Amino acid sequence: MDEEVTLRPCNLADVDDLYEYASDDKVSAWCRWDTYTNKEDLLNYMKTCMIPHPWMRVICYRGRPVGSISVTPYTGADRCRAELGYVLASQYWGKGIATKAVKLTMETVFKDLKDLERVEALVDVENFGSQKVLEKSGFTKDGVLRRFWINKGTVRDMILYSFISTDPLV
Repeated sequence: MDEEVTLRPCNLADVDDLYEYASDDKVSAWCRWDTYTNKEDLLNYMKTCMIPHPWMRVICYRGRPVGSISVTPYTGADRCRAELGYVLASQYWGKGIATKAVKLTMETVFKDLKDLERVEALVDVENFGSQKVLEKSGFTKDGVLRRFWINKGTVRDMILYSFISTDPLV
């Protein structure tokens, strides 16, 4: 499995593979974005958000894009923190692919992003699969943020996880 999961920068040629999960209601149910209904909108998102993102990678399984993962740094006095986000095509859930992608990310992101000390991830209290991914990847459950955000019209509780750098800046 280890050599079968790789990360690489996103490019526009990935649109067909990424559309496979971006157009899946099971995937978008846990995401801030709505299910994509056409490739043109996804292509625009890739051009304006994914490709210029400071740390976003495509998750590949056996060389094929099956998801994406990002670490979004905060700014100013919060620049020591960043938020992790990931998404994976539903047919690959439960196979260890997301866990491997998160582990690969955590191996490099503290070197890649200056001043980074802490990576955070927010997970819906009912998204048990994603909770397992983070726990298997070495994240610590910090607590529950009650009534934290609105997803698809419903106020949701979220669990805050964190991963702390082993190489402090101080």
